Amino acid sequence: MEDHDDQHFDQAVSGASTTYPMQCSALRKNGFVMLKGRPCKIVEMTTSKTGKHGHAKVHLVGIDIFTSKKYEDLCPSTHNIDVPNVNRSDYQLLDISDDNFVSLMDDKGDIRDDLRMPADEELAKKITDDLKKSDANIILTVLSAVGEEAIIACKNSN
Repeated sequence: MEDHDDQHFDQAVSGASTTYPMQCSALRKNGFVMLKGRPCKIVEMTTSKTGKHGHAKVHLVGIDIFTSKKYEDLCPSTHNIDVPNVNRSDYQLLDISDDNFVSLMDDKGDIRDDLRMPADEELAKKITDDLKKSDANIILTVLSAVGEEAIIACKNSN
């Protein structure tokens, strides 16, 4: 018998997948889908008639939820396509560091400093302007999917 005591594992995962399969025909507009390996929100969806090879095709147009880049794909309606597990979380904004990282607190009181200001200049300006108001209680919405996270919205809860 071999001795397997020398095995070493660097990290363990919870077993939760970042995506799950769904039949193309079951997708809906404003839902999420993986297009060209990127998590996208479906903005347009058309189904063609069954062709001579027997499959109706679904034409998907999606906008990347992190980069706002447009992606398109064609998928037979009976085939499965990956759908990302997308999470939305709200955090209270505490501060913005000099290197553009935000300090956030969740509703349990846990603090995180690992998120950058959004690339969207309009949203970044709104967050900065709201923080300058002394009585502001700013809530940031963070979207996370397939190992990426980004601030997508800002609201003043006063």
